[in-house]
Amino acid sequence: MIPDYPKFSGFHMELRPDIHPFLKDLQHGISEFTFANLYLFRETHNYRISKLKDNLFLIAGNDKGSPFFMIPFDLPEKDFLDKLFHEFVFMKCVSVSHASALAEMGYFVAEDRNNFDYLYLREELVKLPGAKFHRKKNMVNAFISSYSYEAKPLLKEYMNDAVSVLDMWRQGKDDYGDYVAAKEALEKAEELQLCGGIYYVDGKPAAYTLGEELRGGKNFVIHFEKAVGDYKGLYQFVNQSFAAILPDKYKFINREQDLGDEGMRQAKMTYRPIGFVKKYRAAASAYILKNG
Repeated sequence: MIPDYPKFSGFHMELRPDIHPFLKDLQHGISEFTFANLYLFRETHNYRISKLKDNLFLIAGNDKGSPFFMIPFDLPEKDFLDKLFHEFVFMKCVSVSHASALAEMGYFVAEDRNNFDYLYLREELVKLPGAKFHRKKNMVNAFISSYSYEAKPLLKEYMNDAVSVLDMWRQGKDDYGDYVAAKEALEKAEELQLCGGIYYVDGKPAAYTLGEELRGGKNFVIHFEKAVGDYKGLYQFVNQSFAAILPDKYKFINREQDLGDEGMRQAKMTYRPIGFVKKYRAAASAYILKNG
């Protein structure tokens, strides 16, 4: 049961039946707004949830001491928004339509480029057509011709192998990144209705990918993709191979944000995104927006 505002509840699995049906049909396609993502990163961002009215939910969080709020669905009235902007430093994951509405109300809005989701045409990731994908196709072909490999759906019987890939990926890293969320995603993939693939090279688990539907089944979002071993072309092969087994109903694949990491940004751009799911931040003043 989700408490009414101003009371909040933490994210726990029992809330999924109350929230998931509404989140799965959101049409802006923001990757944060799936139950799985909110649940898996509940501790990373200190997520809590409250019910405003009917099916209008408020999600609160805290990043490095800065409290923020998010509203996946319709915006409440301005007087209530004023209270929220007084209580929290800023509003996060603001959609394009909400950004326009908030600006008209007099709030300050700015693009959050580091958190734009990258959108790709599934068909392009499968076929890698033309000169712009020539290097990618060469990498895939190099992998196929150089290694003995096997691709399988990421079913329950292969989860331990996926965990072993994740554990090897973590080794030697000072920053564990999304390790905790990624491991729980594997452990609770069935409950969260996540699906993916696992890849073996020379009989050993070497990579996996895991994601779910967005936009009522129109898009597919990749939440986690990990690979280990010095196999030339492995990541490119996993990207192409998994896109190829997804049903045709998924026109777009959302590969989430780059978080401002220049290396990740460059890698994502080399796949020629068809566009972005733009996200904004909003605040009551330009100073707060710049420094919050």
